[in-house]
Amino acid sequence: MLTGWRYRVVSVVGAASLTALAVYFANHPLPQWLFTTYVPLFDRLDAHVLEGTSLSRAVWTAVLAVLASLVPLYKPRPRRILDVVALTQKLVLVAGLALATFGYFEWSHRLPRATLVMVVGLLLVALPAWFVWIRRRPPAESGRTVIVGDDPTLIERIAQEVSLSVLGYVCPTSALPRTRRRAVVDDDTAATDARADGGNVLPELTHLGGFSRLDDVLVEQHVDTVVLAFMRPDRAEFFGAIDACHEHGVEVKVHRDYADSVLTAESSVGTLVDVDVEPWDMQDYMLKRGFDVVFAAAGLLVLSPLLLLVSLAIKLDSDGPVLYEQERTAVFGETFSVYKFRSMVEDAEAETGAVVSEEDAGGVDPRVTRVGKVLRRTHIDEIPQLWAILVGQMSVVGPRPERPELDSDIQSGVADWQKRWFIKPGLTGLAQVNQATGHEPDEKIRYDIEYVRRQSLGYDTKIVMRQLWLVLEDIVEYLR
Repeated sequence: MLTGWRYRVVSVVGAASLTALAVYFANHPLPQWLFTTYVPLFDRLDAHVLEGTSLSRAVWTAVLAVLASLVPLYKPRPRRILDVVALTQKLVLVAGLALATFGYFEWSHRLPRATLVMVVGLLLVALPAWFVWIRRRPPAESGRTVIVGDDPTLIERIAQEVSLSVLGYVCPTSALPRTRRRAVVDDDTAATDARADGGNVLPELTHLGGFSRLDDVLVEQHVDTVVLAFMRPDRAEFFGAIDACHEHGVEVKVHRDYADSVLTAESSVGTLVDVDVEPWDMQDYMLKRGFDVVFAAAGLLVLSPLLLLVSLAIKLDSDGPVLYEQERTAVFGETFSVYKFRSMVEDAEAETGAVVSEEDAGGVDPRVTRVGKVLRRTHIDEIPQLWAILVGQMSVVGPRPERPELDSDIQSGVADWQKRWFIKPGLTGLAQVNQATGHEPDEKIRYDIEYVRRQSLGYDTKIVMRQLWLVLEDIVEYLR
């Protein structure tokens, strides 16, 4: 993969060349005739072939607009192929909007309407392909592996058992043996000490830094595979390492003996197991995201009158804000803010802290207000979470996000709890439609893991329909 100034030069020159070629091609009489003849939105009066100075101005305008829009892609940062394609196409559309604005003011260097549409269409295909191609890894660099862990002994064991070419390891300096700590400061002195000690842990591997440098290591070393070597996989650094690899498009593997805390590919064989960082394939992911956007947008639009009535009822019933903000756990243990209609008295957790509501166990929670009881029984308090779905923080279907404090308590007693973190949290899920609550963490995680294994758009649809039916039953029962 190209790096540094070479990548920047190649990316800029390639983008400029492809843009100029697209303008020249779209301006040719034959494409103009075909486009304006067979595309229903255009007619032959739209065909306008530029010549001489006008063509040169149009080319330079298009090149400058596209190059300015593609600035975020000039940094040689590893990205997943799908991310590269999506970001490039988004930036091409921004450039097309800028060129259309020029055309609106009838400037002399504008692109005719038919030419502009053809240029944008060509670049939506050509530029993503170009940036994916220049980011590819040459065969000679395949197998660039780094071990990331918190225990030097385990790192050494894994390095000896795997057949991969290991560049080095990432581990906190405080966890290193005495001689390896000195290696960070003085390699020659450390090597002498290591020989004097009769050989120490990790004598032949290069220490690339601590966890704080993992992102830099992945970029600088052009890493394509990370092997996890954590004795304590419940640590935040464990899922932080997975998150960094996911962000940079790096494969993640784990030793088979330590695969209990992650989702693994069922086809994995051998000493190392592939971590299933993205359980959804690209097509399913796009369908799921499209379903989420349509569902959330339609729900917010249809229920907007109800949202106003509920807001008024909450303000009249008790003091405090209409919405209640909570921090919830998201993918890989990260957190995000979720909003619900306030159903409890203000500062309800000031004395009790974060606890599972007694209502989840069929009891009565004295902190719930009169309006809050109605909102909870009818699930109306959950409606504001549609916004989190719309902006991509949540999905319609997935494991329900828990409070970070509750997550810490539950995961200490439930072995597979962290596996929920490999997919986006949901408004509803298999555990919810089977009425498993936080008071039953073992049963809840069993349903959540089953959903992760069986997830598909069709399965999501069945869960949503079942949840809507349960909500309708609760509303009818309450009205009775």
